[in-house]
Parts: sequence; C-alpha cells; structure tokens
Amino acid sequence: MGSKQVRQAYAAVAELYIELFGTTGHVHADDLALIGRHLAVRTGPVLDLGCGPGHLTDHLRSLGVDATGIDIVPEFVAHARTTHPGGVYRLGSLDDLAVLDHSVAGILAWYSLIHLPPPDLDAVLAGFRRAIVLGGPLVAGIFVGDEVGAFDHKVATAYRWPVDEFSARLWRAGFAEVERLTRLDDTHRPHAAIVAVAVGDEPAGRPGEQEC
Repeated sequence: MGSKQVRQAYAAVAELYIELFGTTGHVHADDLALIGRHLAVRTGPVLDLGCGPGHLTDHLRSLGVDATGIDIVPEFVAHARTTHPGGVYRLGSLDDLAVLDHSVAGILAWYSLIHLPPPDLDAVLAGFRRAIVLGGPLVAGIFVGDEVGAFDHKVATAYRWPVDEFSARLWRAGFAEVERLTRLDDTHRPHAAIVAVAVGDEPAGRPGEQEC
C-alpha cells in the first residue's frame, strides 16, 4: 500500500482516530518516559515524523524540546495546529523530510513506520540518517512478530518485525541500538520501542562483532 492510500485511509477515520488516540493519556507511561529520556535532552530541532494528532509533539515541547510535527494526513495537521497552537506542524512524508543533511538533533517515529512495505524501509531509514546529526537518537515504535510480515491493521495494511531484524536494519542505515522496550498487554499486539543513535556513515560491523 502506497503513501497515497495510507493518507486516504487515515483521512477517512481521522475524527475517530483523534478521539481514540489523540492525547498522551493513551500512551503508556513507560513509553512516555523512554521518549523523554532520549529526546528531551537534545539541543536543536527534533522531528516527530507521522505525528498524527500532534499529542507527542506537544508533549516534547512541554519538556522544552524544539519539536516539529510532520504528517501526511491534512486532517491530523489541521487538528494539531488548532489543538496545540504553540507548536509547529506541517504536511510531509517519511521519504522526503525536506531538511538539510545533519540538521536534526533527534527523530521520533512512533508507529509511523509500520505501514512501510519491508523493501521500502532501508531507504527511509537512510533518509533519517542523512537528516540527523552524529549521535542523535531515533526513537521508533513498531509492532513485533516472529518474522517480517503483513497483518490486517484496522486502518491500513501494516507490518510486524522481529526486534532483532529491525535493529539490524537500523545498523545497516547507520544507527546503533542503545535501548529497547518490549511489551505485551491485554489490549495491544506485541510491540516494541527501539532507540538507536546515529553513528558513522559506514559502520564496520554489528556491535559485538569482531573482525576476522
């Protein structure tokens, strides 16, 4: 499913989505703590990519972060601008960030990568790496499975990832994992938050691997 179809699918249910998920009260406290732990300490602009209704962008701004929310769904951006008038929200896509290379201090991609077909993930992560400064964190939320595969998400087709495989894709793009949080509760699919920091553009090997 392409970005146009994903945009249309979310636009069709935007009002309901905002009602169900549009505040930080719907975000687990452990997730909020992890997001704050890695992004609230950043000096410089932070992008909330796939910001949806803008609640996490606003949360970051409440912590003193220079956060900008970006989403492909006009209804979400309009809601965010109205509900959080002190923030900055704009239309944009994951594969075209429209920022200078190495100009972003951190990136939040909170379940915004889940609709990317697996063959498209590497290019998007490479774009994140070009945008972010050395040492800058990428905080991503994903759904977890034993193998990479599609599932019938309520809005649009989405994909599960084994956490180790997703981490390997991050490393391939120039990020090194520093923290992960996995959880299975009564109301959600298995999911994980992964934090990885931007390392050298051409990492020589996976952490812990030794050269032969």
